[in-house]
Amino acid sequence: MKPISISQLVQTVGGTFLSRPVQDRSFTGVSTDSRNTRSGDCFFAIKGERFDGHDYIAAACERGAVCAVVERPVAGAPASDKVIVCVPDTTKALGDLAREYRRQHRFRVVAVTGSVGKTTTRQIIAHVLGQHLRVWQSPKNFNNFLGLPLTLLGADPQCQVVVAELGTNHMGEIGYLTRLALPNVAVLTCVQPAHLEGFGDMEALTAEKLSIADGLSPGGTFIVNADQAGILDRARAKSRRVVGFGLSDRADVRATEVRHHDRGSDFTLAGTRIESPLLGPGNVYNVLAAAAVCRTLGISTEVLAQAIKTVPAVEMRAEPTRIGTITVIHDCYNASPASMANCLEILRSLSGDTPRRRVFICGDMAELGVQAEVFHRQLGTQIGQMGVDVLVAVGQWASVVAAAARQANDRLQAACFADAFCACQGLPDIVKENDIVLIKGSRSVRLEQVIEPLKALFGQGRSEGS
Repeated sequence: MKPISISQLVQTVGGTFLSRPVQDRSFTGVSTDSRNTRSGDCFFAIKGERFDGHDYIAAACERGAVCAVVERPVAGAPASDKVIVCVPDTTKALGDLAREYRRQHRFRVVAVTGSVGKTTTRQIIAHVLGQHLRVWQSPKNFNNFLGLPLTLLGADPQCQVVVAELGTNHMGEIGYLTRLALPNVAVLTCVQPAHLEGFGDMEALTAEKLSIADGLSPGGTFIVNADQAGILDRARAKSRRVVGFGLSDRADVRATEVRHHDRGSDFTLAGTRIESPLLGPGNVYNVLAAAAVCRTLGISTEVLAQAIKTVPAVEMRAEPTRIGTITVIHDCYNASPASMANCLEILRSLSGDTPRRRVFICGDMAELGVQAEVFHRQLGTQIGQMGVDVLVAVGQWASVVAAAARQANDRLQAACFADAFCACQGLPDIVKENDIVLIKGSRSVRLEQVIEPLKALFGQGRSEGS
């Protein structure tokens, strides 16, 4: 980031000095975790549910922080060369500083949200644009009220495009974040049932996702999934410049002649054949969203086609791994009805010419509220209909999923486990040589724990194709 003077910080966040510097100084980075604080940083003491940053101010200063932003005085006088600035709300102050930093710099911002695919779409966009532009993107999935400001403040002054991710689990979060990012391009990948505990129903969730357009810069472009009923029309009511992507004739950026296979997908876009190494139908939509961004920013379809060939798989998201004779699709980052359906399509596409058993290690879908049982029963029915041979259901809703799957397919083998640890104990009796194994569930189930036992059973893992 470009250095910021402490006097400018105080003016921007409306703070007061608890420890005033002898002369004005600048900081060259921002941190909210004392363990990651570097020399020259400004440390923001954030109070969370399980921690309070005020308890770590001394540690941050020891690691080189030149100033700290706090909500209250802290015990112990800081070193004479350290500056303490007090504000009513350190989280809001961090956002205010990020908004001002974004306003002062000429880089364009592409902001991505959606129920499914936002991290993968963000990484595809950054990969393609990075072939010709200086691009900065969110570290990992820094997509909340702390992560987005850190993303914006982490951009170098020479950066041309920042690709940011905006997440939400309650009303108003996207609206707040988009007004920090002030995007030139806003992308809505899709709206599907996810985090319904915080929204109650799909109408509220849809309104929340569409609110990403509220922060668009003048003349900005709103990119949405044209295949979702009603989304394109609602987007046009919020923004003058709307671009739709998808497979239908409503899409401005449209894929035709789509094929899915065990090496990814390929399709035709504007007369150019696109070959993507990313598995599943969901990733076709993610590539199309990136293509719409490229078109908006003047990147040709030919450039996109070449760049897509080398886009890396996203960690823990439909990530293929070969472990001995078995193929593992590792997708344990999170789970929703839509992402489960996409992974089932991937599993079906991987059978190849030689018949192989398809094993689905399936964890709960979290945060679905009062509709959780309904969605898990629907998932079980899908599993039974999609050619799965063996189901390993894990978590609170395991018996519901397994019962519905057996009802849809009485030939399906199914086993239920209370948690990932118990599932690991049962793997030797379930997974066999040459199986294709899909591992999918919400983070709360921690299904990534089954990877090491599979390696112990079948050999050390290596990436698919290596």
